[in-house]
Amino acid sequence: MLNPTVKKQLHEGVVIPAHPLALTETRQLDEASQRALTRYYIDAGVGGIAVGVHTTQFEIRDPEFNLFEKVLTLAIEEMEKAQVGDSFIKIGGISGPTEQAIKEAKFIKAVGYDFGLLSMGGLQNASEQELLTRTKKVAEIIPVIGFYLQPAVGGRKLSYDFWRQLADMPNVHGIKVAPFNRYQTLDVVRAVCHSSRNEEIAIYTGNDDNIVSDLLTTYRINVNGEKVEKQIVGGLLGHWSVWTKKTVDIFNQIKDARTAGQIPCELLTLGQEITDANAAFFDSNNQFKGSIAGINEVLARQGLLKGRWCLLDKETLSPNQMEEIDRVYAEYPHLHDDAFVKKNLAKWFSK
Repeated sequence: MLNPTVKKQLHEGVVIPAHPLALTETRQLDEASQRALTRYYIDAGVGGIAVGVHTTQFEIRDPEFNLFEKVLTLAIEEMEKAQVGDSFIKIGGISGPTEQAIKEAKFIKAVGYDFGLLSMGGLQNASEQELLTRTKKVAEIIPVIGFYLQPAVGGRKLSYDFWRQLADMPNVHGIKVAPFNRYQTLDVVRAVCHSSRNEEIAIYTGNDDNIVSDLLTTYRINVNGEKVEKQIVGGLLGHWSVWTKKTVDIFNQIKDARTAGQIPCELLTLGQEITDANAAFFDSNNQFKGSIAGINEVLARQGLLKGRWCLLDKETLSPNQMEEIDRVYAEYPHLHDDAFVKKNLAKWFSK
């Protein structure tokens, strides 16, 4: 049973960062930094945290590393210590074939997560019907948020009919749209609007290339001759794992603008600046190959991580990516939260 206060929070819309993985130079878990990151997000004012997702590195599940349960447990421990409140949204990532997904769902439910963010990535040989059957089995264990992962990082294109059937499924409460594609994002919104469970499904943006515009747009869809309106109410984003305090401030501005029904031009300009910063962090010039290392590099500059290391040697910055990060850091000082981090860093590492 989903906590009603969590459900209300999900539908009102909040900032949910996708939690990175902290490693030492020898690629062992850096527990102190891992805990400090969780504390950072909580103090920055986020409404939830997602752990075990793409930004956390899918490889934490590999037997070679065996970090999935450890990392997800550490985050829950820190959320409990911080007494985040009943409405705080705790999301655990779920991936892999059906048997693995069921096992992960049972674990994250047992340790206290509210939702499973169910990735369809890495299952290129499965039919859409097989993916729906997998979703149904996971939803019988834990409330589900569907995840449209972009093909460049392991996802796949999924049809309107797939998302329509997923939205109709009991115990599916949200969809994270992250195809980095306007047409495919619209497929999901249309599918949800045509579902009888439309009002039960909260849509969150994962389109790190279009964050502000996604959040400012009201979709108006014709359903049986009537106009149904739907908004992307919040975000669950890897980009929001850095500069998070400023992210929360900007998100609150967006919510105020939506309430007022007036969109300041400055917010649209800000949105393009955020997209430019994301291009550097996520390495869009190289098909996002350096996306995780880029996020880690920013956190390392702030002192939240000891370095940008990833579990796999191939996960590193691309040529010229460092220069691009330097550029956006210099061009957009109003987007970073270095002062906030510097003020609190010692506290986050001393608990």
